[in-house]
Amino acid sequence: MKKTGFTLLELLLVVAIMAMATAGVSLAMRDNAQTTLEREAQRLAVLLESARAQSRTSGIGVYWRTTEAGFRFEGLPPGALPDRWLAAGITASVRNGADAANTAAAAAIQLGPEPMIGAQTVDLSSPAFGDGQASRTLRIGTDGLRPFTVQSP
Repeated sequence: MKKTGFTLLELLLVVAIMAMATAGVSLAMRDNAQTTLEREAQRLAVLLESARAQSRTSGIGVYWRTTEAGFRFEGLPPGALPDRWLAAGITASVRNGADAANTAAAAAIQLGPEPMIGAQTVDLSSPAFGDGQASRTLRIGTDGLRPFTVQSP
């Protein structure tokens, strides 16, 4: 007489394969917009501090400005620091308290070479997506003495 059905070992093997496939799919999924924006904000804070340190050690003034394709560090050698966002759609706006009539100063962040700089902030925004989520904003700032950190908007 022939027995039909699956053994316990065969069922456990199928469950294990399904668990590994599920784990692989969840790891391969893209980050949500909030996580992506938080990573970009942390990355920008580190880049600003790095440029600030390079400016102080070299004695040359360094400015950070936004561009169409990302951003740039003026005063540093080309390629010294990255100049693009890692995620598409990220936008930045400088809020450094400069006079609105002086648009050149308002569009840049001064990173040195002085040890103390003025209070400056940058607002990073990610676009709204089709799933009903609104655009998100994070603020990166310094009081002029402390390092740049991610702050609530």
